[in-house]
Amino acid sequence: MSRLAPDDADARFIRRLFLVVLVVGLFAALYVAGDLLILAFGSVLGAIVIHAVAEIYRERLRMPARLALGLAIVTVLALVAFLGWLFGVAFREQVNMFVARLPAMLDALGRYMAQSPVGAKIDDAVRAAYAGSRVAQDIGGLAQGVGEIFLNALLVLIGAIFFAVDPGVYERGFLLLMPPSKRAAIDDALVDVASTLRLWLRAQLIQMTTMGVMVGCGLWLAGVPSAAALGLLSGLSEFIPYIGPLAAMLPALGLAATQGPASVFWALLVFALVRLVQTNFVTPLSTSRVIAIPPAVTLFAILAIGAVFGIFGLFFSAALLVVIFTLVRSLYLRETLGEDMPHGTR
Repeated sequence: MSRLAPDDADARFIRRLFLVVLVVGLFAALYVAGDLLILAFGSVLGAIVIHAVAEIYRERLRMPARLALGLAIVTVLALVAFLGWLFGVAFREQVNMFVARLPAMLDALGRYMAQSPVGAKIDDAVRAAYAGSRVAQDIGGLAQGVGEIFLNALLVLIGAIFFAVDPGVYERGFLLLMPPSKRAAIDDALVDVASTLRLWLRAQLIQMTTMGVMVGCGLWLAGVPSAAALGLLSGLSEFIPYIGPLAAMLPALGLAATQGPASVFWALLVFALVRLVQTNFVTPLSTSRVIAIPPAVTLFAILAIGAVFGIFGLFFSAALLVVIFTLVRSLYLRETLGEDMPHGTR
């Protein structure tokens, strides 16, 4: 008998040491390749969208699976091209006017706040926090490199098509990395995540559409310049809860300020009424059967994900939070603790 062969206690120690090294390596990989991982996650979301569209074609039009998938890819590509056309052609003058006026609007807001001691302190604090934040650095880098945005979006789109064409290969490869005794539970959790994400994306599409239409129409009635572009921006910003709509409101108020105090008042009223409708009618109806995450958890989790992964992580933070919440529910509460939590429940 070899004296160097590990006994049971040594084997347990080696397994625990290996797990510690694995966790440390995982966090190191997240830190080093965070941008790449978040883009890969965006590709997975895109693949889920493609399969959701393909399912509609397959069920409603009785199409074969391959034909429905191909038509779904064409549909998603057409939608992306349409959004690019809206920003690049239809709303080009409005977007250019907004970008040209943005620095002056920010300076005017700073001068207005500096008229009072409290406002001056707030302005200094916001400028200092903005200058030292990673999000500010990422935004500055994005403003200087439009090509980087285009390449990242192209990478996400191509990755989504690859994932959508044959998702089983990636799922089987991932499951093979797991211990055989845990594969069934992990497979169920992956199905739960995919189902929840699909329902969540459908709810987000409803909220983004209603938000964009209501804000665009309301700002147009209020006489705010670039109302259509601002409505589209507000609709897209709904993808990031709490932070996105607030960020989309600021340029609208800035452009309204160029028309006078009355336009600012009406713009504020539009956003207040739209938020009231969204919060009390649209959001509860669209998300009642999906997932319910406490608002405070959502807010701070989004900020934390944005701090770790930067501006791209902030964009996908809500979807990533849904995945984390679903995995905790499936793998920890149901499988580990044995809580009675059926699939797809909140």
